[in-house]
Amino acid sequence: MTDRSHLPIPRFSLLLTRAGMLAEQVQRAFWPFESILLLALAALMLGLQDMVRVETVWVSAAICLLALAIAAVWGVRRFHFPTRAEALVRLDETLPGRPIQALLDEQAIGAMDADSVALWRAHQARMAARAARAEPVRPDLSLAARDPFALRYAALLALVVGVLFGSVWRVGSVTEMTPGAAVAGQGPSWEGWVEPPRYTGLPTLYLADQSGPTLEVPQGSRITLRFYGEVGAHSLTETSSGSGAEAATGPEQDFVAERSGRLSIEGPAGRDWAVKIIADSLPEIEIAEPATAEAGGQMKLPFTARDDYGVVSGSALIELDLDAVDRRYGLAAAPDPREPVSVQLPMPITGDRNEFTEDLIEDFSQHPWAHLPVKITLSVRDAAEQMSDATPYLTALPARRFFDPLAAAVIEQRRDLLWSRTNAPRVAQLLRAVSHRPEDIFRSETAYLRLRYILRRLETFSDFGLKPEQQAEIAQALWDLAILIEEGTLADALERMRRAQERLTEAMKNGASDEEIADLMQELREATDDYLRQLQRLAQEDMNGQQGQQNQNGETMQMTQDDLQRMMDRIQELMEQGRMAEAQQALEEFQQMMENMRVTQGQGQGNQSEGQQAMEGLAETLREQQGLSDEAFRDLQEQFNPGAQAGENQGNQGRSGGQGRGQSHEGQGGRGQGSDPSGEGQQGQGSLADRQQALRDELNRQEQALPGAGTAEGDAARESLGRAGRAMDEAEEALRSDDLAEAIDRQSEAMEALREGMRALGEAMAQNQQNQPGQGTQEGDMQANNRDPLGRNPGAAGSISTDENLLQGDDVYRRARELLDEIRRRTGETDRPRIELEYLKRLLERF
Repeated sequence: MTDRSHLPIPRFSLLLTRAGMLAEQVQRAFWPFESILLLALAALMLGLQDMVRVETVWVSAAICLLALAIAAVWGVRRFHFPTRAEALVRLDETLPGRPIQALLDEQAIGAMDADSVALWRAHQARMAARAARAEPVRPDLSLAARDPFALRYAALLALVVGVLFGSVWRVGSVTEMTPGAAVAGQGPSWEGWVEPPRYTGLPTLYLADQSGPTLEVPQGSRITLRFYGEVGAHSLTETSSGSGAEAATGPEQDFVAERSGRLSIEGPAGRDWAVKIIADSLPEIEIAEPATAEAGGQMKLPFTARDDYGVVSGSALIELDLDAVDRRYGLAAAPDPREPVSVQLPMPITGDRNEFTEDLIEDFSQHPWAHLPVKITLSVRDAAEQMSDATPYLTALPARRFFDPLAAAVIEQRRDLLWSRTNAPRVAQLLRAVSHRPEDIFRSETAYLRLRYILRRLETFSDFGLKPEQQAEIAQALWDLAILIEEGTLADALERMRRAQERLTEAMKNGASDEEIADLMQELREATDDYLRQLQRLAQEDMNGQQGQQNQNGETMQMTQDDLQRMMDRIQELMEQGRMAEAQQALEEFQQMMENMRVTQGQGQGNQSEGQQAMEGLAETLREQQGLSDEAFRDLQEQFNPGAQAGENQGNQGRSGGQGRGQSHEGQGGRGQGSDPSGEGQQGQGSLADRQQALRDELNRQEQALPGAGTAEGDAARESLGRAGRAMDEAEEALRSDDLAEAIDRQSEAMEALREGMRALGEAMAQNQQNQPGQGTQEGDMQANNRDPLGRNPGAAGSISTDENLLQGDDVYRRARELLDEIRRRTGETDRPRIELEYLKRLLERF
């Protein structure tokens, strides 16, 4: 028989296996003891002993000790120290063929046979080699069968909570508790706290830590005191509350500090303070800049508000300044009574509200007081419900301007009708006089017919007395008519020109006669002339409305009406010659040119380059994306705090939260920037998703028309817009799945990508401006008109010569050759104006 101590087994594997068996025995025998001990330590670390009476602490300690003793005895009785033989058995059970047991066996038969002995020794050698490769056995520490409710894990979790949120030092406080003692923790025999109002954001003060003689607290702070020990051992005397207290001896005292006074605690470890109240100052608000009218007619009124603890809300009250009204014509009658207009002021959604500057943006274009003197009073409120008003601001209520004389006249009569219903007969009389000779005034038959309809309705209502709802109906109809006259004329002229072009195209396809072609060309000429006149009129009115800013650049001024006339003559000539394919191509080029002219004017500023238009479009897209993000944020707030945003939705949103939007008021038909297209305050996630998709489509259109292709800056701008589009798609998906938090994150990514794209586009525009000198400013454009075709300033007294050196740089000869080649190229273009060709020929003869 082999000696157990000389078995060829790795000593380390045997030791680890035996240690694992020991851990199994400890866990199975002492897990109740460990669980009780962990629960006791967790309770002490969390300071539960400081929250109950001392007697309760000692009773709980006795129960805990008794439970620990029982668990220890129970564990000792079930604990068994594993022996080496048991470890060998455990290790042998994991090995194939039980090699350890085979090594311990002896040969029973054939011991006298040499062959049998050799075979037995070979078998022993193989078993010894297998035993030498034995690995430690993993212990089985599972206690699920013995602890089916996982009480040990609950105890461990309690200990982790105690370590994270409690303190190890609190364990020692239980040793200082003796029956009958009246101490709270390790502090004095009383406790006190000063809780400032929540809106101040200031922390709670622990009175025992206030060592100074003066206690400065905000007005409205709640002071709470708790006395321990025998009743009457401590008393409170204070003069800071409304009623005060004299020698109050209750176990718990609390009051609200309203005025400066004294706070005295008499008894063991008593203290005395002079209470100084920090008064809550009134909020302040003032007008930062004069009110102005935005491009769309919205009023923009910057204001500054401040408060020591932050402004909560604000409002603007707009009242008619009747004494300042010029009481003539339609304003001579007594005005109909109207309530003052009240709109909510925009508040920052994020950031500090102690002091901020925002813009109140509202559209009062349809209000009866538009352009009339008004008094605007701004007021703000803080969290303490304190109100403060700014000095009334006197101004004419900013609103949309109408440049067309007929549209301005209609708006004036609308104002008179809204001023007083007694003006109805006078308004009807003036409108009838205006429409007496329609062919001299109205450029649109639709506008004339609509005016006649409005006039008949007004006269019918006036015969029976104009009612308020009828007054509002006529006022809205007059507003729509003025918009049609102001903006619809250009559209009518464009539609007429398009119809003429389409009829001419059909005539080419159907083989019209020369007389029919001449009639159709004359119709196209008349429609084109009318369209150009409307373009010129709107450009002139826009230039006047912007205080003389240049509305045309040099490039657009180079195309004259004679050039258009020559193009149409060429089209007619080709058609008369039967060259329909060439005539069709020339007509398509003419249509494209006219469409480009319309698009340029339609952007509102004809002097802007393609890059500037793209920059404005991206800025508008960024503003709309900000507005969508703000609405999604408000919906997210509403989910967690229903009803909290109701008042805010009727107000305005400041610049930091999108564009302002005011509450509805009488006569207001427009909407501020960032307001919902449907006119509603809050939109559902489905509506937000649809608007996000529409905004994504608009960005895709802008990306396709983005200038600067082929340049590093232009490619960077397109890459940024691509990232913005992908973020918008993800935001739309999140909105449709009602994941507002994810949608807001993706919208933020889209806005950041849009800003990067705008920066890259700006760099591309700056680079292009450097490559094209003389086109960057209005001043340069005006000077370019006084230069010759080679860019030189004229000499003195009208001389063509100049002292200015045209060629700059080292390689002047190369530049001279390039100029001569360009002159020869332009000379060969026979479609250039005759006077220009003659000038170029003279240059070639001279140089």
